[in-house]
Amino acid sequence: MERNEDGGYTITVPSLPGCISEGSTREEALSHIEEAIAGSFEVTRNLGKPIPVEVSVSLNTSNTGT
Repeated sequence: MERNEDGGYTITVPSLPGCISEGSTREEALSHIEEAIAGSFEVTRNLGKPIPVEVSVSLNTSNTGT
């Protein structure tokens, strides 16, 4: 998650190329990326491709930009 210059947030999912979302707040950005991930999984399943699996997730909560 990165804070944008305009005050919003952008989230990318490195293991899902092209899976990017934004929100005005951290909570909104997280909600949007959850929807984007679910959509990416649905398309991947429909195409008969394997869904990437990550074994660990690191959240950087110390850089809130405030």
